[in-house]
Amino acid sequence: MSVHTVAIIQSSYIPWKGYFDIIHDVDEFIFLEDVQYTVRDWRTRNRVKSVNGSLWLTVPAGADRNRLLCDVTLESSEWQRQHWKTINHSYSRAPYFRQYAPFFEELYLDRKWTNLSEMNRCVTQRIATELLGVKTRFTDSRSYQAQGMRLERVLDLLKRSGASTYISGPSASSYLDATKFEDIGVALRLKDYSDYPEYPQLYPPFEHAVSVIDLIFNLGPQATDYIWGHRRT
Repeated sequence: MSVHTVAIIQSSYIPWKGYFDIIHDVDEFIFLEDVQYTVRDWRTRNRVKSVNGSLWLTVPAGADRNRLLCDVTLESSEWQRQHWKTINHSYSRAPYFRQYAPFFEELYLDRKWTNLSEMNRCVTQRIATELLGVKTRFTDSRSYQAQGMRLERVLDLLKRSGASTYISGPSASSYLDATKFEDIGVALRLKDYSDYPEYPQLYPPFEHAVSVIDLIFNLGPQATDYIWGHRRT
């Protein structure tokens, strides 16, 4: 069997560095979009650092849980300008803000997003490929027409994608049954987020759990050294 490492995660709003670490680890990253939308989580929000501490940026997508993630519409685009204003204010003094501001300004001000998962997937892929140099193949779970719910759906996606190894976040250890993966011939690997080094960050104390844009604006081309590059030294 050929080696094909896969991760399957719902799209998220300007994700933290651990999300991109998993993307970098795999051959194929499957956005899990044809699943129930969950409110008040990473699909619609993330944090940035500011002079007043960590701030939440939340995309207004409504509280209706009776939708698939891929069907969540964004009725207004006013939040885009507000989020960019907050990002600008929070990071204008960061060393690499001027270099990367046009990239994010285009995403926030030059486009009107009407679908949550489309926006999240586009922004994530562009950050990964254009700013972090990732070569991973991105796919959408809908293209596989997987069957089942929860774990069974994940297992079916792995079989349909030809996976030999599945990488998941560490929190999955509480609900993933390793024997299920063994039964389909897929090795299960849980990601370890504990080795990330701290980096020069505006407005101490240092905080790991913020959007990757914090790392990009502060470290620029050296950002990947603080996600996966440090492991090579």
